[in-house]
Amino acid sequence: MNNPMQFRTTESRRPRPGGLSSRLAGCSVLLLLAAMPAGAELYRLASVSDSVIGVPFYVKTDAEHTLLDIGRHFGAGYDEMQQANPNVDMWVPGDDADVLVPDFHVLPSTPREGLVMNLAEKRMYFFRSATEVETFSVGIGREGWETPVGTYSIIEKIKDPTWTPPASIRKEHAEAGDPLPAVVPAGPDNPLGAFAMRLSNPSYLIHGTNKPWGVGMPVSHGCTRMYPEDIERLFGKVATGTPVRIVDEPYKVGWLGDFLYLEVNANAAQAGGVPLEQVIPPSVAEADGVVIDWEAVRTAVNDNAGLPHLVGGRQGSRSWHHLDMIF
Repeated sequence: MNNPMQFRTTESRRPRPGGLSSRLAGCSVLLLLAAMPAGAELYRLASVSDSVIGVPFYVKTDAEHTLLDIGRHFGAGYDEMQQANPNVDMWVPGDDADVLVPDFHVLPSTPREGLVMNLAEKRMYFFRSATEVETFSVGIGREGWETPVGTYSIIEKIKDPTWTPPASIRKEHAEAGDPLPAVVPAGPDNPLGAFAMRLSNPSYLIHGTNKPWGVGMPVSHGCTRMYPEDIERLFGKVATGTPVRIVDEPYKVGWLGDFLYLEVNANAAQAGGVPLEQVIPPSVAEADGVVIDWEAVRTAVNDNAGLPHLVGGRQGSRSWHHLDMIF
């Protein structure tokens, strides 16, 4: 992120109805990003019953920046940028290519307090209140070192942390011909970055990284990695004692006004593992006045694109039947 970036938005597809913000959706705007810091913005929900945030939009690439550069600037990680742009080269997107920034999310179905991390989408949410939320792309534990689901709290905040790699990690690195010292001091070579927050399961941290390309991927030994600028911003806002809920929700359903959305982030093991009629919880699908477009549900599940699809609405709001799905 050392080079100034300048991207031009292009005509986006239909913005979601009842939108929280019209920024960048359905318009052509020149974005002068060199003076704008990367990182999360604050999303405000109109009601506690709403649970969909953001607006997806397109930008034009230039030959000097990768999809990861663009994603990082807008707070998106590696996997979600690749998933949203399957026909664009991640590292050499070229000049003047249309790139989708997937700034569109259904909130996880958890209490809206503190930090909530959904492993399925590799994304963390920071709730300032039930209707105010920031969201960050994160790197999570890889296979065999999975980040543990559970309810925890922040017990320690550390600036300029040192890293004492456990014996298992030192053994792994030694076998790969990359031996580690017993203690890695603070500085640019420290994989924890400049800020770390320890969970009440003390083996696990939320921390920065000196390898930002791994944000948005399952690459860690179980800890949660954030972009350096994101962890710095969050570090100053989160107090010790803040609850941290780690969930794994590949199928998220949420309302935006009278419109029902489904977001799917299923891995290979999860894809196809849930019957279609169970993807939408019965408490939603069988509620009075709710109509589900099951073909739209099937499309969302098959696409598995990590972007909310419009799949239903309340019967009293006839207009939703005439809206195209966003994706």
